[in-house]
Amino acid sequence: MGRLSTHVLDTASGQPATGVRVVLRRDGEVLVETTTNADGRTDKPLLEGATFRDGVYELTFHIGDYFRGKGHAGSPFLDIIPLRFCICEDSHYHVPLLVSPFGYATYRGS
Repeated sequence: MGRLSTHVLDTASGQPATGVRVVLRRDGEVLVETTTNADGRTDKPLLEGATFRDGVYELTFHIGDYFRGKGHAGSPFLDIIPLRFCICEDSHYHVPLLVSPFGYATYRGS
């Protein structure tokens, strides 16, 4: 049974990024809007069961608000990070975000 999850790691501090707003969309429609917990994860999977289906999705991470909350003065270099990806098989999709104030990386995890 398919499932989509995410987590955010602040690589500048080496800590999970707590309180990051995460929005999941499919075809422009908001499916889930949540924030990361103390572990940098969402409290439950973003998609599973009947909501999990093939398609093109976009995760947006509101990372500028997170870094401003951590005391980074001024306008952050990164504000909202959009990640577009395709779900094309009934599997577990884990899409982590590794982020610092000036760069990020992502991948399909396990």
